[in-house]
Amino acid sequence: MRYLEDPRRNSPMAAMPGARSVIVCALNYNTDHPQSTEFAANTESGRGWISRYAWGDDYHHVLKKKLEALLAQMRMQFAEPFEARAYVDTGPIVERVAAKYAGLGWLGKNTCLINEQLGSWFFLGVILTNLDLAPSLGPAEPPPADLCGNCTLCLDACPTAALTEPYAMDARLCISYLTIELRGPVPEHLRAPMGHHIFGCDICQDVCPWNRRAPASPATEFQPRQIGARTLIAPELEWLIGLTETDFQEIFRKSPVRRTKWQGLVRNACIALGNSAPQPGTPAKARVRELLKRLAALPDPVVAESAEWALSRIQ
Repeated sequence: MRYLEDPRRNSPMAAMPGARSVIVCALNYNTDHPQSTEFAANTESGRGWISRYAWGDDYHHVLKKKLEALLAQMRMQFAEPFEARAYVDTGPIVERVAAKYAGLGWLGKNTCLINEQLGSWFFLGVILTNLDLAPSLGPAEPPPADLCGNCTLCLDACPTAALTEPYAMDARLCISYLTIELRGPVPEHLRAPMGHHIFGCDICQDVCPWNRRAPASPATEFQPRQIGARTLIAPELEWLIGLTETDFQEIFRKSPVRRTKWQGLVRNACIALGNSAPQPGTPAKARVRELLKRLAALPDPVVAESAEWALSRIQ
């Protein structure tokens, strides 16, 4: 992810000359629905997993509106004009580090920011401003203490060993990276460990003890999207591999899932099917094989190769 090398990430001053303060905001997106670990233990064949944060509307838009509303209130409170820029995952700011020093939590062994009350199910947004605001932590007050202790549940549970050691991740191995950011084929040795995941991965958060009592958000924007009789909680893989590019654009309009594009989602669904073959002799198996054969014949080399791989595992 080369964008992380942007030199402007070294300092907010580089992103906005004259910046004096960073306002960090957290927005809970947790919902009262099953976790990926529960799905994996009780799944029926032929379903895939979409990360919890992507069940509803695109958080970029939801949180950006809230930051803009906050900025509007600030402009009413401060008599003098000031400069400000709001970012939601789009600016050259390392949000989780800024959040740590703003007092919102500690950086856990799974590399996520963890808050003692909220766990880690929240989005971060920042506002850079040239206002000289009082810091939330006093000069002698340290950031929140690391409460991970001796726990290694996140490292032990990661299927691809992306958490190479406590507090360190090799993004090239992370299922979220493989299913969303990676363009092109997924390395073959990582396909089986991906399991049923087709967009993102929640495992290291699902097993985290600090998320066991994390509160659910009342925000309707983060509730699972309804698509006819379906939701995005463990959707049928057969349905997904049958989607056209037009279907994809319509169904996932204003959804985070758009980031993986049609090619990426179908690629991921093929791999998940290869990891969860339908029961032998069932109509579902015949339908899936026929759909995969059609995909294998497409001129798109990534989709075609992923479909061929799935067919090789569905005998």
